[in-house]
Amino acid sequence: MSQSYDFAHAPGHLIRRAQQIAVSVFAQELAVFDVTPVQFAILNALMDAPGTDQVTLAARVAFDAATSGSVIGRLEAKGWVRREASPQDRRRKLLWLTAKGKKAVLAMAPKVAQVQELILQPLKAQERQQLTALLAKLVSAQSST
Repeated sequence: MSQSYDFAHAPGHLIRRAQQIAVSVFAQELAVFDVTPVQFAILNALMDAPGTDQVTLAARVAFDAATSGSVIGRLEAKGWVRREASPQDRRRKLLWLTAKGKKAVLAMAPKVAQVQELILQPLKAQERQQLTALLAKLVSAQSST
C-alpha cells in the first residue's frame, strides 16, 4: 500500500491541470493575435467599462493589481489600449481601448468562444453546464471570503 497522497485526484491539482490545458488551447487558437487570456480579459472588460482605472480593472478580471501594470503596458505597446492620468488624481491611471484595440477584441471574440467549446469538448452538454455552474459556485464562494 502506497504512503503517498493521491495527488492525481486532488481538486487543487485537477484545477491546476485544467487551467494549464485551458491556457494551452487559448494560446494555440489565438496565436495569430499574440495575446494571453489575461490580456484578453482586460481588453474585453474595457469594452464594457471604458475609462476604468487600473486597480478597479485588475479587480474586475481577478488579476493582481501590481502585475496588471506590466500587462497593460504590453497592450499599450500593441496600440490596443490608451492609458491616461485621471484629472482628479494624476496618480490614478484610466484606461480606454483604442479603435485598433476594439477591432482586435471583436476579431478575437469568436476564437475565444471556440476555445471554450474545445476545452469542454470531452463533456456532454449537461456535464458542461454542471461543470460551469460548479466552477462559478466555487469561485463565488472563495471570492466572498
